[in-house]
Amino acid sequence: MNVLLIYPRFPDTFWSFQHALRFIRKRAFSPPLGLLTVAAMLPAEWGKRLVDTNVSALTRSDMEWADCAFISGMTIQRESARRIIARCKKAGLLVVAGGPMFTIERDPFAEVDHFVLNEGELTLPLFLADLAQGRARRIYSTTEFADIRQSPAPLWDLVDMRQYSSMIVQFSRGCPYNCEFCSVTELFGHRTRVKAVDQIIGELDKLHELGWHGPIFSGDDNLIGNKRYLKDELLPALIEWRKDKAGMQFATEVSINLADDEELMRKMVQAGFTTVFVGIETPDEASLAECGKSLNTNRDMIADVKRIQRAGLQVQGGFIVGFDHDTPATFQRVIDFIQESGIVTAMVGLLQAIPGTKLYERLRRERRLRSQVSGDNVDGTTNIVPRMDAETLQAGYRRIVQTIYTPRMHYRRIRTFLRQYELRRNRIHLDLQHILAFFRSVYRLGVLDRGRLEYWKLLAWAVLRRPRAFPLAVTLAIYGYHFRRSFAQHS
Repeated sequence: MNVLLIYPRFPDTFWSFQHALRFIRKRAFSPPLGLLTVAAMLPAEWGKRLVDTNVSALTRSDMEWADCAFISGMTIQRESARRIIARCKKAGLLVVAGGPMFTIERDPFAEVDHFVLNEGELTLPLFLADLAQGRARRIYSTTEFADIRQSPAPLWDLVDMRQYSSMIVQFSRGCPYNCEFCSVTELFGHRTRVKAVDQIIGELDKLHELGWHGPIFSGDDNLIGNKRYLKDELLPALIEWRKDKAGMQFATEVSINLADDEELMRKMVQAGFTTVFVGIETPDEASLAECGKSLNTNRDMIADVKRIQRAGLQVQGGFIVGFDHDTPATFQRVIDFIQESGIVTAMVGLLQAIPGTKLYERLRRERRLRSQVSGDNVDGTTNIVPRMDAETLQAGYRRIVQTIYTPRMHYRRIRTFLRQYELRRNRIHLDLQHILAFFRSVYRLGVLDRGRLEYWKLLAWAVLRRPRAFPLAVTLAIYGYHFRRSFAQHS
């Protein structure tokens, strides 16, 4: 049996980093971890070939070689997935689909032969056993959660690492919180399940043996969901492991209460974590209470962000507008929060109701759902009927993104961040492509871009005030170029 493991294409959106990756001649941010883990669970004698359509095309020879296609992805990849499924069916391949998108919605994909849903560690073995006996059902699902200590290491040998700017691993799964709009707890539960330390080190060793010495994204739902395990077991092991691997640095997702634990932040920095994504959502207390984000209430989140940055961790932030308690004043408060906090990478999206979430069920009961969710929370669309006048909401959203990513505001935010960021001595590791990226930025941002004056002012400031942070300043300037290009298509 020859299997194609196919990952659909991401559209040009916030997290694709499509325009930024061109500066370092990479095609995608990271490979598809889920499909690589599925590959490791398939019979050893099967032929396996990964086709990530973000880095290479699905060819006729691929489909002539294959007997079946395993497809996974997220909702934002829906249209690409539809095209791929149609091509595979036309070629006579058996199509098996799984992952978050297909777990959330199956109806749009009538051509799929078999759905292997929820956590593959539980449902894939059942499908494979039935397939071997010629009695495979169409749908395999479960309400149970897997023991991820039994998860196999991803089959990294299938990946052309040269095409990616980062690798991706997973240390834990699940989140202890209960945000109304979030699908994480519906898919992966409230209990934080962790991998064994030896298991994680083994996965990292394999990446290193294959020649990867760059950044790694920890695709956890909330890395600090189990602080005791993190502080007492995982972080000490990572600190020891990285003693001769300083270039392998980590980024991850955490909740805002990381700011409350100085010891945890210190250990994360020692272990090589440089960046954390935090769901800020909104500065409005009433809207935070509405969506169940109680963790973010009754605290000074700007002070929290600055505390994390001073510890040596860059904060990327997620923001949402369109809550029932939002008012026209909310838009300016979001702008002010982003600028004052120095969150350079600020993802601002309109509220969307994802099937299966508590928000979706509430709005369905209230008859306030109006379309299919796009999965792209920065495309300026929403599938809900908001309490605020729709035109006011759309105009306010556009004002936020058109303000914060103007060159003047973006470069000002970089300076705000770098003034308070604690840059460790071994943090900056440059290769030839990153050096070339600087010269490409000089031409693209310093000559062609309409914000070229602000670009040169930033570089001059960095040279004079924070010379060791100069490479980071250039990187963040390039991010801003991507965000402007990405948001412009929705304006």
